[in-house]
Amino acid sequence: AQGSSDTTKLLAVGQTSIQGDDMLRGSSVRGVAAAVLSLAGSFLGAWLLTLTSPDGLRKALPWLLTGVLVYTLARKDLGRAHVPRFAGRAEQLAMAGIAGVVGFYDGFFGPGTGSFFVFLFVRVLGYDFLHASAAAKLMNLASNVAAISLFAAKGHVWWPLAGVMAVTNVAGSLLGTRLALQHGAGFVRGVFVLVVTALIVKTAWSAYGG
Repeated sequence: AQGSSDTTKLLAVGQTSIQGDDMLRGSSVRGVAAAVLSLAGSFLGAWLLTLTSPDGLRKALPWLLTGVLVYTLARKDLGRAHVPRFAGRAEQLAMAGIAGVVGFYDGFFGPGTGSFFVFLFVRVLGYDFLHASAAAKLMNLASNVAAISLFAAKGHVWWPLAGVMAVTNVAGSLLGTRLALQHGAGFVRGVFVLVVTALIVKTAWSAYGG
């Protein structure tokens, strides 16, 4: 339901703002311009959602996530070392392209957005999972803010539930960030695999199970 999705986005704003600030303090990632593209793409996607249905994407999503999982498991060293493929303007342009596309997806549909950000930062930009996760927090925060702005204006956010969920989720996100910083990219990669696996099950059930 759209109302549930919109409330979840508000929850994600609180979570990612805390995580992103904490993780980016120790990261060399600079993605402010890309965050603006993520915000713009998300706003466009959210606007499109008010005009059409994402049902086709809902059925495709489990297969896309399965592809991400299989590729990650097949590449044993993927994301374990931080070896950026680009520098300077080229890095900013590549990150901005990813941010715009995934931000649009987040505004239009949403599930798995963080996983797509992380995977593409690792695969395309050459980041390790820790740096990719830090950058993804900033992009995800921007896309959530844009979508929330539009949905709230249209009255689709259930504020009391979202507030309670945000408080408890921020507590969990702080713990997760501390563990990521303490244990590094290998730990984040393992969590990424578990999260994507859970998302496959959840999205497949939503699309085909009932």
